[in-house]
Amino acid sequence: MCVRKLGKFDSDRGQPVPVFETFTKRLKIRERAGKPDVYAYDNLPQAFRIQVIHIWASAIGRYFFVERWETTPASNRHWHTIHDMLARERGVFNLGDERDNPFAQCQKFLQASDTAGALDIIELSFRVLDRVVRQQGYDDTQTSGVTQDPDDAIEELNYRFREHGIGYQFVGGELIRVDSQYLHAEAVMPALSLLNDEGFDGPAEEFLRAHDHYRKGRNKEAIVEALKAFESTMKCICEQRKWLYSPTASAKPLVEIMFRNALVPPYLESQFGALRALLESGIPTVRDKTSGHGQGATPTTVPSYLTAYALHLTASNIVFLIGAHRSRS
Repeated sequence: MCVRKLGKFDSDRGQPVPVFETFTKRLKIRERAGKPDVYAYDNLPQAFRIQVIHIWASAIGRYFFVERWETTPASNRHWHTIHDMLARERGVFNLGDERDNPFAQCQKFLQASDTAGALDIIELSFRVLDRVVRQQGYDDTQTSGVTQDPDDAIEELNYRFREHGIGYQFVGGELIRVDSQYLHAEAVMPALSLLNDEGFDGPAEEFLRAHDHYRKGRNKEAIVEALKAFESTMKCICEQRKWLYSPTASAKPLVEIMFRNALVPPYLESQFGALRALLESGIPTVRDKTSGHGQGATPTTVPSYLTAYALHLTASNIVFLIGAHRSRS
């Protein structure tokens, strides 16, 4: 019997939730072995949606009927928060039948909503899990019937996305689109991790906004935010190293500062010639020709594959720049 346990879990709060690999699941894994990543973005299978509800129940807790408000479990408050925030954003009074409790309405909404609505409630609920439920005390955890740690729940959610071939991952408090699991693991995740360092808050927000635009099909905006993150990363490095630069400097002069100050060691200049050309002309050219200027009488369309290229290029460059910066500390 093949059972995979996800994440770490405090023994006082329960055991990691096992993911049971059925025969059909193992068969599908073997059939996909050696094949390139192929992800869907516009369809969330019903089985996946129900698995998310199972994670909600074990990691946030269910809704409990109580006689006195002072005995209300924390999970009830969390579901009121999730329901009310999403209802307000969608411009409705309720996500479902107002006779149902907030958790029941959220469940029905997730199962019946279109893809965009389902992704909205998944992102919001896991953001509450990550930022609010994570901070609650032992008593609130027990009275809410929580048996799954937030980190384990997020790991399971991302596992379910991959299991169903859905091209999203919950990272840094947001859902981001994944085109290649390899590129995601080797470029996007390291970039987000490095940007979480103190002093890189601005580019971190811009990089996440770029992925949010990309997930929602706003490709032009995604490329603009990607370039902002790239430029802001270099400005942060300049500030930390007290290198003079213009606050309005674009990518090209900022790249020149990086090389003028030998962020790339001089003896590696020839090997990094191609990288310098890429940093100076790659991402800026993408923006200049698609997003940064007026589009004229005929609106231009930025294809998703070009946007994905710009995001991965940005991530790789951010990883390189911050890595070189940290190595010289």
